[in-house]
Amino acid sequence: MSRITNDKNADYSRRQFLIGTTTAGLMMAFAPSVALAGNTPASARLQNKQFNPTIWFEIDQTGAILVNITRAEMGQHVGTALARIVADELGADWNRVSFKHVDTDPKWGYMVTGGSWSVFQSYVPMSQAGAAGREALIESAAALLGVAAKDCRTENSQVICGSKRLDFAEIVNRGKIDKTYSDEELAKFSPKPAAKRTLIAKPSKALDIPAKSTGAARYGIDAELDGMIYARPLIPPTRYGSSVLKIDDSAAKKVKGYIGYKVLKDPAEILQGWVSVLADTYHGAIKAADAVKVSYKAGETAEVSEQDLIAEGERLVADKSSGGLFVEHGNIDTAAKQAKKSIEGLYRTASVLHFALEPVNATVEFKDGICHVYTGNQWQSLFLPVVAKSVGLSEDKVIIHQHYLGGGFGRRLAGDYMLPAALTAQATGKPVKLVFTRDDDSRFDCIRSPSVQHFAAYWDADNALQGIEHAAAAGWPTLTMAPGFMPDSVDKKTKVDSFSISGADHWYSLNNHRVRAINNTLAQKTFVPGWLRAVGPGWIGWGVESFMDEVAHAQGEDPASFRLKLLDAKGKNAGKAPEAVGGAKRLAHVLQEAKTRANWGHKLPKNEGLGLAIAAGQERGMPTWSACIAHVKVDPSSGKVSVIKLTSVMDCGIVVHPDGALAQTEGAMLWGLSMALHEGTAIKDGQVADRNLNTYTPLRMSDVPELDISFVQNTEFPTGLGEPGVIAVAPAIGNAIFNAVGARLRNLPIKPADVKAAIKA
Repeated sequence: MSRITNDKNADYSRRQFLIGTTTAGLMMAFAPSVALAGNTPASARLQNKQFNPTIWFEIDQTGAILVNITRAEMGQHVGTALARIVADELGADWNRVSFKHVDTDPKWGYMVTGGSWSVFQSYVPMSQAGAAGREALIESAAALLGVAAKDCRTENSQVICGSKRLDFAEIVNRGKIDKTYSDEELAKFSPKPAAKRTLIAKPSKALDIPAKSTGAARYGIDAELDGMIYARPLIPPTRYGSSVLKIDDSAAKKVKGYIGYKVLKDPAEILQGWVSVLADTYHGAIKAADAVKVSYKAGETAEVSEQDLIAEGERLVADKSSGGLFVEHGNIDTAAKQAKKSIEGLYRTASVLHFALEPVNATVEFKDGICHVYTGNQWQSLFLPVVAKSVGLSEDKVIIHQHYLGGGFGRRLAGDYMLPAALTAQATGKPVKLVFTRDDDSRFDCIRSPSVQHFAAYWDADNALQGIEHAAAAGWPTLTMAPGFMPDSVDKKTKVDSFSISGADHWYSLNNHRVRAINNTLAQKTFVPGWLRAVGPGWIGWGVESFMDEVAHAQGEDPASFRLKLLDAKGKNAGKAPEAVGGAKRLAHVLQEAKTRANWGHKLPKNEGLGLAIAAGQERGMPTWSACIAHVKVDPSSGKVSVIKLTSVMDCGIVVHPDGALAQTEGAMLWGLSMALHEGTAIKDGQVADRNLNTYTPLRMSDVPELDISFVQNTEFPTGLGEPGVIAVAPAIGNAIFNAVGARLRNLPIKPADVKAAIKA
């Protein structure tokens, strides 16, 4: 699949790494475009800011080290993980390291945070940058001390040469560093061997926790500007095609502080039929918006329901001419024709909301011809051009000032919530803070699309599994928001959203395997499908691992033993360096480890069961190997499912920030549990039916099970952890229910009524 990289504005093929002493200290920066550099020394280019860095860090005259972070912070402590990579290679004293999240100045390069990519994409370049910095510091210190550089090393922000040592601060103050590394020279630096690391994979606490604990951290919703007014949007009845017919604000005029309203005209056409209501306080804006009456002409999807979307998905997976192939291995048609036995399964998932703690918001002002946007966002480089188009400015006249995110989970990969604030600020000529209420946020959410999957498995006369055919239909987020990232299908018939089908290209060895990816066009025009934590694997994994369990039982084998036979790491499943060394063998290993930790196969009380599932992370090109075993108890009289324990073993290669890795996986697994049993809404009259926590009921504290999470300790290339923990939980629970009471569940969320019905079936 095509992973989104951060190199749109950076010529990595001809980059340089500059290290130079400036009046502010020692600065280190990647600088693309060798041609523009001429013969200007690195220190002069850095001093005069004649560079265009994508990553940089600096050491000031006190020895304090500042690492600039282009990734968004939304609770995953990404700044700590990335700064530790640099600091470890430098040989820095961690107590003197800090970081800063930067704005959208083009010098920082392409900015996107999602897909569990941050550590995976940054590990090598930031390691090399730290190593180059270490070399420069050692050379300078050696010259100052009159010793050979080869006899020196760094430790705790000091260069140590036998009995002599110099602090980084002394080197910055006394030394003169002026070095330029070519891309080829930089590539010669390999990350430190594990035995020499002092920070990576060692216990630590995230640097952003104190500010978050004291309230000093600044989130988008905290943004305040002099002279600003407040706005609340009125959400139209349909996402597309709505238009305003009439507005009556007579009742709103009685609200204290009411200023008026603006009908928003968006040249980008992201917003259609929007009105914002203004007041001098946010409370006033909420009350006034409740009082404003708007008559709309709704779009064509005003009567679409969840069942309409599911029915369309079922029609599409049954139509073998729909969609495009994502996997085509062997000849499934021949396997089907010659089969002596077959089974089929139809799996569905409901619409799911993001429900981030901080509802989406933006504060905008136009100042000196520049549109300043203050908000938290995950994909600034995607939506800055959209904001520019909406307000009629060139892209260099828009700046997104990045704030912390009170939860992202993929919702803030879209930046559509910036637009009503920007258009309102432009229309009023004043700074505007626009905050969505929870209800507004839910109605405007880019939801996880409902999905439908069909599977068929075929056996020969010797009861040997010959192949599996798989078709999946859903709304595709990439099709609406970034269609340029969609690759061709294997059969070149169409483009496919690989984010929405990833995981179907699993690591089991099958003689014949076909996967068809299909866009549900009715879903696509009813709402904006969103990237929600784990994206496609969140529903694909549910179908794949539940059906593999069905196949194992149909073959009369233990589900764990059955999977292990197919994880033979042969052919395309052998894996490759650096990101997938070992291939399916590592998936087999985590499954074996999980079996041991959960005591797989031990006798349980009546109506209790263990179920397992495996996953290979967000995408095949960046596998995080995981296995999950769920222990559940089912009440046959009510159909209620209680999860007693979840056991998970993860292999993400080097665990760069162990505390953050555990926190990420705990959160991911609990979200997976929440979506398995508790979360989910329905589309009703073209919009989501559940809009607040009175009816949308995620996992509660009383439902949190015992968690046993462990990480395989190795020195393989680090992959991502933000999302992989979600994937295997739901199918593990579904498979555990089957083992407990014999009920096979095929719809998410799993509802007690469905469990009761399946028990009786």
